[in-house]
Amino acid sequence: MENYTRRDKINYYLDIAETVLERGTCIRRNFGAIIVNNDQIISTGYVGAPRGRANCVDLGYCTREKLNVPKGQRYELCRSVHAEANAIIAASRADMLGATLYLACHDAKTGELYGEVEPCSMCKRMIINAGISTVIIRNTKDTYTTINVESWIDHDESIEGTEGY
Repeated sequence: MENYTRRDKINYYLDIAETVLERGTCIRRNFGAIIVNNDQIISTGYVGAPRGRANCVDLGYCTREKLNVPKGQRYELCRSVHAEANAIIAASRADMLGATLYLACHDAKTGELYGEVEPCSMCKRMIINAGISTVIIRNTKDTYTTINVESWIDHDESIEGTEGY
């Protein structure tokens, strides 16, 4: 045990989020999310169609892909519930207040880690309302980006360009 190096806590939780994404059913990108508060995992979530509905992997196609919808647009066309949303749905708000959401993503076709991601605008709104304070996104096996959720409140992209309405 001389050369034993203990995994740091953030990457430990990101490793778990990366395991959770293996349950995902998207044929574009699979995300895994876990919500942690006071060093306790509150809930987990992965990308998948609502209960009882067919998943993209079962259908063999992605509607957004068939329509050539660019990354980050037209999520209302997606069959799936996002990983962040599934994790939030599975938790009590009281347990999420001040919590951290850990997020990892793999390209579904290659299985490779896809580190240049962040929650979509709908998931950002849910994260804010859930009372989650921090989002940590895996970039590489050992690096990550930390986002203070308060910054999403301070820089509200949903009201930009709406002057005069």
